[in-house]
Amino acid sequence: MPLPTQMTAIEITEAGGPDVLRPTERRVPAPAAGEVLIRVAAAGVNRPDVAQRNGSYPPPPGASDLPGLEVAGHLAAIGSDVEGWHEGDAVCALVSGGGYAEFVAVPATQVLPVPKGFDMVQAAALPETFFTVWTNVFDRGRLASGEAFLVHGGSSGVGTTAIQLARAFGARVFTTVGSAEKAEACRSLGAELAVNYHDEDFVEAIRAATDGQGVDVILDMVGGDYLPRNIRCLRPDGRLVQIALMRGAKAELDLARVMTRRLSITGSTLRPQSTGVKAAIAAALRDKVWPLLAAGEIAPVIHARFALADAARAHELMETSGHIGKIVLTV
Repeated sequence: MPLPTQMTAIEITEAGGPDVLRPTERRVPAPAAGEVLIRVAAAGVNRPDVAQRNGSYPPPPGASDLPGLEVAGHLAAIGSDVEGWHEGDAVCALVSGGGYAEFVAVPATQVLPVPKGFDMVQAAALPETFFTVWTNVFDRGRLASGEAFLVHGGSSGVGTTAIQLARAFGARVFTTVGSAEKAEACRSLGAELAVNYHDEDFVEAIRAATDGQGVDVILDMVGGDYLPRNIRCLRPDGRLVQIALMRGAKAELDLARVMTRRLSITGSTLRPQSTGVKAAIAAALRDKVWPLLAAGEIAPVIHARFALADAARAHELMETSGHIGKIVLTV
């Protein structure tokens, strides 16, 4: 099938609320050497998309100005120096931007096959959260079987992914949530304890559940005043991994506790990292995680789907924090 020259995409017309997301016409990108072109069937919606829209998270140099960090679809064209992929292959991919569109070009090393039994909506809900959780929890956080793990915001896309992966690899899992409904959803995914932070102090609840020991690894998207509380939740040699700052970038830290308990604090952002780093994460996921998806042992949680033209409504829902799991656009 010949490729069109123009495509529909959703652009950010200016920094602001969901209403600044508008349909537009763009040229269909051509895959460069080492890239493939995906005819997009579905695209995931993520918090970084919202941050980009409101002006606080600009795309890295060279990335598309269009929002969207993960897609699923079929390969429409193959660039030079690409092996192992063919036109028509069903794939999902992590992209640096441009996912809210009918076509997107992406380095072939960031492309993964659609897992057996998955539809395009499910596949589009995989890359951003699975890349994020794998590199932060298992690479940076070094979570091991038998250890205790706490993820804040367990009902989010990252949270529901982290709960399932940590359980699948033999960890005890704890989480924090904002409602009884979200707590039940997290327990159904494998969380041993889901603490409603409106009703209880998560530090005391986690320490009580671990006989006063605390956890080995924490994945935090909150920041701000959660930092000293996270430090109190860690057992000796524990690791805190910071991936977002919803409550701010600054907090007071008791360095004496870090020193005496031999704690490690690290963090990362995924989008600006090199294609080489992302290729390594993709290879690890294909080897370690994709078999679990194909076997039905883990799966993305889909809360809602919207048509591409309704991206503003999808962002409105994201900003309510009322969702459990992922929000996906269909193209």
